[in-house]
Amino acid sequence: MPAKYSRTLIAIPLFLAAAVAGCNQTRATAPKTPPPLAEVAYVAIEPRSITLTTELPGRTSAMLVAEVRPEVAGIVVKRHFTEGADVTAGEVLYEIDPSTYQAAHASAKAALARAEANVVPRLLKADRYKELVAINAVSRQDADDADAALRQAEAEVEGAKAALDATRINLAHTLVTAPISGRIGRSVVTTGALVTASQPTALATIQKLDPVYVDVTQSTANLLKLREKLAAGKLRKDARGAVVKLFLEDGSAYPLGGTLKFSDVTVNPGTGSVTIRTVFPNPKGMLLPGMYVRAVLEEGVDERGILVPQRGVTRDPTGKAVALVVGAGDKVESRILEVSRVVGDSWLVEKGLAAGDRVIVEGLQKARPGDQVRPVPFAATAAPAGPAGAAPASANSPSAAPSPAKPPAAAGAPVSPSRPSAAPRG
Repeated sequence: MPAKYSRTLIAIPLFLAAAVAGCNQTRATAPKTPPPLAEVAYVAIEPRSITLTTELPGRTSAMLVAEVRPEVAGIVVKRHFTEGADVTAGEVLYEIDPSTYQAAHASAKAALARAEANVVPRLLKADRYKELVAINAVSRQDADDADAALRQAEAEVEGAKAALDATRINLAHTLVTAPISGRIGRSVVTTGALVTASQPTALATIQKLDPVYVDVTQSTANLLKLREKLAAGKLRKDARGAVVKLFLEDGSAYPLGGTLKFSDVTVNPGTGSVTIRTVFPNPKGMLLPGMYVRAVLEEGVDERGILVPQRGVTRDPTGKAVALVVGAGDKVESRILEVSRVVGDSWLVEKGLAAGDRVIVEGLQKARPGDQVRPVPFAATAAPAGPAGAAPASANSPSAAPSPAKPPAAAGAPVSPSRPSAAPRG
């Protein structure tokens, strides 16, 4: 091999070795670039006025219930109503055979006339004896006997009048009338049936359905907590009064609102709850007695309520609610929260957060307590959550589920129905 080729082959490895050494030296001397900060989205905490509600199960009942019973015995000769129709007070429902009562009434009338006829001669005799006893023509005893006979005849007249009134009342009771206005149910007797006075079985039942009662039950524990918050000034009663909303068995909302009537004073020892009675208008008869419903009652107004989206609340190994907050220097801090209930798609926080805190709702998997992060407002990164103007879904609504992508409701807006006994989801 020529000498010049040998020198070239030897120079190539040396050149490559020198180049690699130069690169290593360059890497060793180049400054290290710090990793980029994790980006997290936060929601700034702002206290707001929140109308707190609670959802309670209950059943409807009629405002008035009257069982129609006969007050005289006899055979039903006619029925004057249609089952299921509306009747008015005083309307004739049944007609009982009046023949025996008409005869008794005529007999009592004759007895009264006879008693009144017996009064006339006794009155004249008593007046005559008064004049004779004055001149000692008759004895005082005879005068007293005549006066007593007159009084007895007058008493017989009064007794005959009372007997006549009794027969007139019995005759009137052969027409069985409606005691109240309302809707009448089915008839348990037909024409030709024998009925008796004050029998235990009602002929029919009338119920007043406008308005109707809705009786709901609430645990005494929640009732005591509500009274404690009201006494401490954490809640205030709405000036409009207690407004009640209603949801039917199929989940639809009843179009008319109701009012709170009263709260029972006796606790059910079996369930530990009290009954709350509400009143709802029912002009179309949509609510029927015995229907299962859910009533949403306004408890009060929290003037400085703190709401945190549910997506920003987790649980620690002990089961406590925890939220990550962007603190000073954009460092992540862990806060243990005390939450009371679900409000729409957020938790109502009692303790653990204050105004101005920045709660992380996105990027939780990239944030650890003590790490420095790059916070951005949640609204800037949140995707659109449905059509504009759509109301946030209720966490306990029968036909809706919480939407974690929606920001909290606007300040001062009424909250959706919620159950105070709910616990944060992990």
